[in-house]
Amino acid sequence: MDVLKDLSSKLGKRPSEFVRKGETDFKENNLKEVLDDDEALFAAMAKFPKIMERPIVVKGEKAVLGRPPENVLELR
Repeated sequence: MDVLKDLSSKLGKRPSEFVRKGETDFKENNLKEVLDDDEALFAAMAKFPKIMERPIVVKGEKAVLGRPPENVLELR
């Protein structure tokens, strides 16, 4: 989970801001109930990685969501 926390920090977002709420694993596991609990959401992301937005591009100490692709230009 430390990797997910580091990723969250590099993105400058809470985990609820880069989770796919329409994903089957998100819905079937009632993860809507833990959207305000960062630790629980990190644990869910570790267990169900498909619920994370993707792609995520990391460069050094910064990261961006790769959708739309133009976001990656922020890492120059």
